[in-house]
Amino acid sequence: MTERWVIHLPVVVNDLVSAQRLARVVAHWTHALPQTEPGGTTVSPEDDQNVRHWVFCDQVLPGGRRCLLRPDHDGECSRRPRPR
Repeated sequence: MTERWVIHLPVVVNDLVSAQRLARVVAHWTHALPQTEPGGTTVSPEDDQNVRHWVFCDQVLPGGRRCLLRPDHDGECSRRPRPR
């Protein structure tokens, strides 16, 4: 057993795109908390929570943090979101 715990906060929306959008907003808001890793945020169907969809790129950057761009972004990874 590890001494780390993960908080699961269910939030329900009607489609994948809306779920990813809301998850990005919440993840960006929480980035000020040192305990959070917004880059690791995923969403899943309510009835199949083992199927996860990345909200951000899953590339780990130097220093161990994840890229904060969308999973399908073009160009180099970044810790700063790019405007759409």
